[in-house]
Amino acid sequence: MVFAHSSRASIASCVRQLTSRHATILHTTPLRPPHSPGSLIAKALASQRSFNSSRLVSAKSSPLLYHPRWSNSKANDLTDLAEPEGEEATESGSERSSDQVRLESSEDENQGGASVGSPPPSSSSSGDNSDGSDSPSPPSQRTPTPSSIAKQSVPEVYPQVLALPIARRPLFPGFYKAVVVRNPAVVAAIKEMMKRGQPYLGAFLLKDENTDSDVITDINSVHPVGVFAQITSVFAANTGSGNDKEEGLTAVLYPHRRIKMTELLKAGELPPVANIAPEDAQTVTPPDTPLPSPAPESSEGEVAKVPPGPVQTSFLHKHAISIVQVENLVTQPYNKDDQYIRAFMSEIVTVFKDIAQLNPLFRDQITNFSINQVASNVFDEPDKLADFAAAVSSGEVRELQDVLESLTVEDRLRKALLVLKKELINAQLQSKLSRDVDSKIAKRQREYYLMEQLKGIKKELGMESDGKDKLIEKFKERAAALKMPEGVRKVFDEELNKLMGLEPAASEANVTRNYLEWLTQIPWGQHSPENYSIMHAQKVLDEDHYGLKDIKDRILEFLAVGKLRGTVEGKIICLVGPPGVGKTSIGKSIARALNRQFFRFSVGGLTDVAEIKGHRRTYVGALPGKIIQALKRVGTENPLVLIDEVDKIGRGINGDPASALLEMLDPEQNNGFLDHYMDVPVDLSRVLFVCTANNLDTIPAPLLDRMEVLEVSGYVSEEKSVIAEKYLGPQAREASGLKDADILLDSSAVDALIKYYCRESGVRNLKKHIDKIYRKAALKLILDLGEDVFPEPARPTPEAPDADAETVESQEPRPNEPSETSSTESSTQESTERKAVTTQERQPLQVPDHIHVRITPENLKDYVGPPVYHKDRMYVLPPPPGVSTGLGYLGNGSGAVMPVEATSMPGKGGLQLTGKLGEVIRESAQIGLSWVKAHAYELGITKTADEQFLTDRDIHVHMPEGSIGKEGPSAGTAILSAFVSLFTKTKINPDIAMTGEISLVGQVLPVGGLKEKILAAHRAGIKTIVAPAANRADIEENVPESVKTGIRFVYVEDVREVLHEVFSGEAVAERWKDTLSI
Repeated sequence: MVFAHSSRASIASCVRQLTSRHATILHTTPLRPPHSPGSLIAKALASQRSFNSSRLVSAKSSPLLYHPRWSNSKANDLTDLAEPEGEEATESGSERSSDQVRLESSEDENQGGASVGSPPPSSSSSGDNSDGSDSPSPPSQRTPTPSSIAKQSVPEVYPQVLALPIARRPLFPGFYKAVVVRNPAVVAAIKEMMKRGQPYLGAFLLKDENTDSDVITDINSVHPVGVFAQITSVFAANTGSGNDKEEGLTAVLYPHRRIKMTELLKAGELPPVANIAPEDAQTVTPPDTPLPSPAPESSEGEVAKVPPGPVQTSFLHKHAISIVQVENLVTQPYNKDDQYIRAFMSEIVTVFKDIAQLNPLFRDQITNFSINQVASNVFDEPDKLADFAAAVSSGEVRELQDVLESLTVEDRLRKALLVLKKELINAQLQSKLSRDVDSKIAKRQREYYLMEQLKGIKKELGMESDGKDKLIEKFKERAAALKMPEGVRKVFDEELNKLMGLEPAASEANVTRNYLEWLTQIPWGQHSPENYSIMHAQKVLDEDHYGLKDIKDRILEFLAVGKLRGTVEGKIICLVGPPGVGKTSIGKSIARALNRQFFRFSVGGLTDVAEIKGHRRTYVGALPGKIIQALKRVGTENPLVLIDEVDKIGRGINGDPASALLEMLDPEQNNGFLDHYMDVPVDLSRVLFVCTANNLDTIPAPLLDRMEVLEVSGYVSEEKSVIAEKYLGPQAREASGLKDADILLDSSAVDALIKYYCRESGVRNLKKHIDKIYRKAALKLILDLGEDVFPEPARPTPEAPDADAETVESQEPRPNEPSETSSTESSTQESTERKAVTTQERQPLQVPDHIHVRITPENLKDYVGPPVYHKDRMYVLPPPPGVSTGLGYLGNGSGAVMPVEATSMPGKGGLQLTGKLGEVIRESAQIGLSWVKAHAYELGITKTADEQFLTDRDIHVHMPEGSIGKEGPSAGTAILSAFVSLFTKTKINPDIAMTGEISLVGQVLPVGGLKEKILAAHRAGIKTIVAPAANRADIEENVPESVKTGIRFVYVEDVREVLHEVFSGEAVAERWKDTLSI
């Protein structure tokens, strides 16, 4: 059941017309209106829906007592009414539409010539909003004149009624409500009630707001106190759409009095749940009371059947509806002059006035109530005033029901005042929010108007132009200071003209503006003066780096060529070396020596081509590539751009950035580099590109071909010691707050640190260890001297904070304590929720002069822990046969002495390799074993050349430190020597180390990493190194003399030379002079 919203407008219009027409008569003559509210509603809705009308007339006595009948008459024929015969009644009933029925009160109920305006019935407002309801007009009693038909009043006793449950809001006596009934049984019952002239029912509020039905199945599902209501008019209401339309009935109810349900006589069937529209506040014009229908005449011979219960409602029992036994509730007597009652009423009237000032719709409702009030003074009817206050308010359902159930006027006024006060609070809050919003809008509009006027005044006076003109002028000034190429200048003019024709709010204007910003911020023709002084460059390189003589010489050569040519165009440098050797810092030193701007960006893991070539301008948030951003950042067209980690560049679904670098790093192409965003050629030929990499193998060959590779091999122990003394030590002391303290790191401790902790080619790990030493020293000072020597500065306490100190919300985590905390701890935590902040810098503390700390090899362990490398080589004494000493190059850029162990066992001639060996080392082992088998007779392993060898023995080769992966061909000579030592049962001197790749015919091929390998051999005390002859120049030029001191180098080209050198002085070597000649 829902309220009939569609008829609300027309009903309200009719109410206002009648009210304005007869207002004066209402206040002077207490006569009943000539037209009943039902008649007025029917006329108001006639334009929208067609419906039949009926009129109740005075009835003659009839023998058919229990079958009331009724007849039709013309609308305006009030005096010539006669009782129709049975056939006429039947025809009238048959002509009536079954779904469009309404009951009209006749004009003969009023005195002739009397005209009193009374608002017609109208649909009520929403249950949650009191706006839109009309004022009340209670029915007035009058004596009929002889020219009118006598009218019976509303029955005072009506014990059994149809019970209609109401959702969301209760009904109040004297206030209309329109409802929609969808239950077919209830619809049929209401139609028959209207036909029989018994349009009365009981309306009770459902307790559950979320459900709705047209019948009451459980007496506990509704509130027991409701209203006795009259159906003033009904008309059809079809709900749904298409084939799903459901026939319903819209009924306008006018409650007359309060009733109480005492018993549920008939529960009916369980109806389907119906959707309801929001309940409206009730309108307040009472209808005229219809006459009881005369009993229809029965044909002769018929015997009337008397249904149980009262005669008026006996016909309802054949319908599946709810019928309840009710009793009237009478308001307790009261004295209208009682001071409490008058005080309540005065307060209600005051609240009404306050709400009326805030809510115009509420003001209309109060006006209608005052106009239609029968009593001349509102204080004469306090009960109706309370009902009106509850009916028009949007209070809680429970509170409204309490008002309905209150039978004491004083209590009813009190509860109604409470509901009305809440309504006032809501209205005040809405008014405040509305005022706040209006004030903000008015303030902004006023500021906008004033700013526009100010702009207009300034523009007229020539003091300021609009924003677009100023922006265009700025772009023109920027472009005038640049030496743009002709093609770029043309594009600039086109884009500037486009911007002049666009509105500032257009999206295209923002794109064009951003493009012009980038176009005018590229340093076209602007460069920093370069310094090609060789002496200055050498000074800068020596200040920043120790050692690296080859790199420094190459850089000086590069600068010398630039000094003679006047430019260094066409050079792309790539610094390759292990981590921590200073590749990035070398690039910075070059930029400082050349007096160039420096910009660095890393391409490690880069997978998007747009980072190099830029985005298309069609994308939201598009940006140029990194190189264009670099030119904007440095402000010159000749910076030094360092591209870091070029060997770790990625490749993804967004393209291959390595291929995008080809254009940028190609000296023949980068003078017209085309960025996707800029879309104009940019000259990068004056940019000096320096790339860094750890490994050349992962750099694409076309990209590597465009770069000049400079290898930064690393530092030897002596160079590391000097770097630690001159650079790393002072930096670590200052960073640890010990700059002026007497803390000495002994040089022997540095040597021990390099030898047993930091064997890498670079100095990054050495720097970490030195920083750790000074941090430990600082901690020991604080712990030994205590807080008295190094006190904390005073700060305001939470109990007495500084009045001027700023605070922020505390984000300090709670301590990791058990969850059971006392109330005092909780209150303490709540009181310290804010933290004081300050802008004052904390001053460093001075270490007392009497403090002296020395770090020596003896106490070095206390600062950096136990040594990482315990010994340099595994075998100090001569090892057993089958063991040789090789030299390897580790992945961290350092060398290592790696022994090779071989043994044999009964088997089937297989070869087993262990020690986490790579594929290349496994192939070297296979080559070495094959060479030994091929020359077994010459080596003296077999007695004849045709003798089978290793057919029943398995060979196992192992390289210790199995957790470290080993790869490369340089272990070939060491593995072959181990095989010969095993098969000839001859020991190899542990002071001899060897490196070199072997071929299947016995040639010794060159290898790399000789500097690191020789450094490791020097550290391990190796006295003889057997190296390939092809590496002789590399060893003599690149290995420092300090490292080569004490080591004898033997350069070989064939494995026979290796065997003669390794087994020199042994018996087998004497025999080889004849069988294995060199």
